Amino acid sequence: MSMRWGVLALLFAVRTAMAVQYQSVAAVAPLLMQDYLVGIADIGLLIGLYLAPGMALALPGGALGRAFGDKRCVMVGLALMTVGGIIMGVAQSWSGQITGRLIAGIGGVLLNVLMSKMIADWFAGREIATAMAIFVNSWPVGIALGLVGLPLIAVAHGVPMVFLICTALVFLGLIALAWLYREPPNVSTALSGGAMPDRATTMAVVTAGLTWSLYNAGFAMVFGFGPSMLVERGWTIEAAGSTVSLALWLVAVSVPVGGYIADRGERPIEFIVAGCLAFAALLVAATRFDTVLLIFAALGIVAGLPAGAIMSLPARILGPGTRAVGMGIYFTVFYIGMVAGPLLGGAIAGWLGASSSTFDFGAILLLCSCLCVWLHQRQANSIGRTALRTTPEMTPP
Repeated sequence: MSMRWGVLALLFAVRTAMAVQYQSVAAVAPLLMQDYLVGIADIGLLIGLYLAPGMALALPGGALGRAFGDKRCVMVGLALMTVGGIIMGVAQSWSGQITGRLIAGIGGVLLNVLMSKMIADWFAGREIATAMAIFVNSWPVGIALGLVGLPLIAVAHGVPMVFLICTALVFLGLIALAWLYREPPNVSTALSGGAMPDRATTMAVVTAGLTWSLYNAGFAMVFGFGPSMLVERGWTIEAAGSTVSLALWLVAVSVPVGGYIADRGERPIEFIVAGCLAFAALLVAATRFDTVLLIFAALGIVAGLPAGAIMSLPARILGPGTRAVGMGIYFTVFYIGMVAGPLLGGAIAGWLGASSSTFDFGAILLLCSCLCVWLHQRQANSIGRTALRTTPEMTPP
């Protein structure tokens, strides 16, 4: 039991470094726009490019992990993130920034898909929502660290130093994973599980992926455009980053709390919907009232609650035999939404001339997430009824 929690702690730390690297662009966006003479729409493009490779590589990434081993492929991913970060740190042109961001994003795809599968392999059937909640919590923790520390580094030492420090964190994660990670006891089962889920399960995985994608795209409006929105309202970049990070630090508390509640509650879907609706309402309020600190604190308390329950959805319907391919499908859908979200958010902000419009867009995405989780539940119930009809030993007397 202690071994699997130790593995969770290791993977949490590695993914935290990934989150810091992801957030590096948004955290110093105003300075990037000055240095490279680009607009807010270009920043949205650069943010989204980190996740863009996932649209094509999430599904093959699961297959690569099955063929060559999850640990080995994650180490390759960390190496690519290191190379991409170095390019961004030394590039003098905007095209160089785009190139480095894409290379780092390719590595990030392997981390997201395969480390999520690693957690599922270690925790399937045992506190899965709690484990997934803790694991996905690495994302807001890393983003909060980036929002607090990276603007200070950028002001004191320049934007290139920000990218190089993020790269150093990623490289430390590579060393830690190579030294400490061990495969789960059922490694042979996990690696051989490359079957395609049946049609009904695949559709349920797709709607689960849409739920997670839309939820995260809505969340991305906060940390992707929140600093720029506050700077437009007269805040300094340091104060804006610290204020947005307040929500992320509180999310770091609310995510595991939400996972714990979801593991022990009897209505996880209703819990997800309630959390997303409250999150959407706070996004709308954030741009319309002056109580910014209070609203961002409330965002942090509410926004993280549904995360663990949403992330556990595919693990609840995928067995060991279909988990690799199923998680690849899940993350393919996730990446499509996470690339489109910042791109559309940046385009809307550029069109309307205000970063605050991205928060309203995020609220719409969260409402769509509620619809998707309702569809997923209907599909999951149908799968359960099919199992009862087709498995004799499960047929009620």
